[in-house]
Amino acid sequence: MVKQMRALLGSGGIGTNERRELYRNLMSENFADCERVVFVPFASNDYAGYTERMQDFAGQSGYELVGLHEFDDPLAAIEAMDGIYVGGGNTWLLVRALHERGLIEPIREAVLHRGVPYAGVSAGANVACPSMQTTNDMAVTMVPSFETFGIVPFQINPHYHPGGIWYREAEEGEFQQHFGETRARRVSEYHQTNNTPVIGLYEGSFLRCRNDSYELLGNKADVMRKNEEIVTQEPGTILRGDLTAA
Repeated sequence: MVKQMRALLGSGGIGTNERRELYRNLMSENFADCERVVFVPFASNDYAGYTERMQDFAGQSGYELVGLHEFDDPLAAIEAMDGIYVGGGNTWLLVRALHERGLIEPIREAVLHRGVPYAGVSAGANVACPSMQTTNDMAVTMVPSFETFGIVPFQINPHYHPGGIWYREAEEGEFQQHFGETRARRVSEYHQTNNTPVIGLYEGSFLRCRNDSYELLGNKADVMRKNEEIVTQEPGTILRGDLTAA
């Protein structure tokens, strides 16, 4: 019997006490009844250091976070663990490692068919999508394929912001406009050759995923479809798999 899909997908930007509290509460809820959660650190080059930092950041969450790199047989670890947490970093590094270790299908099967809870932030949210093609990251390495888990049927653009960038060169300097490309412009380029809808998650936002129901929490998000106007959704909105409001 196929069990309920349960996932928590976040943008990142967990830089305030309020956001850290929300993150920890949502993670504890997502991994309720889990004793051991495997942490996938492959979006970094320092697996041990990254895992240790995330263990410290999780605090007293009620579950033990164990690095996947510590196992000789990663497939057996995926089978044995109660939950799966894929950390952020560089999506290209992450996707290469997932394909080289043969982890795409086993993690997909664990989440979609066995009901193993999944969490992913930033790059970890990117790889929950059908492909990695809406990442913001530098292409620091080649990947065997753009294919990722397909836990959700839409694409995510993490660290999304709705407009242009203003910056200042010194702490007390004046703000200047950057005039560079917006994230929405980049997503429109993705839509020139793809039809899958994209949700741009503002910093501090999360999607609480339960089968075909996706609740937006923490901050806003922009929904972008090919040849359509952008729709901004507020926290508390429940979305369907096609990113329309339920």
